[in-house]
Amino acid sequence: MVNHYVFWNFNDSLTKEERDEAGNKIKELLEGVGKIVPGVVSLEVLINQLESSNRDVALISRFESVEALNAYQVHPEHVKAGSYVGSVTTNRTCFDFEE
Repeated sequence: MVNHYVFWNFNDSLTKEERDEAGNKIKELLEGVGKIVPGVVSLEVLINQLESSNRDVALISRFESVEALNAYQVHPEHVKAGSYVGSVTTNRTCFDFEE
């Protein structure tokens, strides 16, 4: 099993309303990708609601294998979602590990 955690902050230029809209869209896009890509065991997007956090968005996902994670990374729907995510976020951090 491979765990794939990704964290982002919203671009500073976004208003509160734009952040809320972007968070909802990121959640919808990435969780949608998780439902169609083979090898995804689980995938959840969390939007920060507490001031104690230093990241705005978290992707917590699990894959059957490294190969499944690699296939997810290049899947056309993930690439499309990633393009949107990249347009509204900054400071991407990723942590992958095997169990």
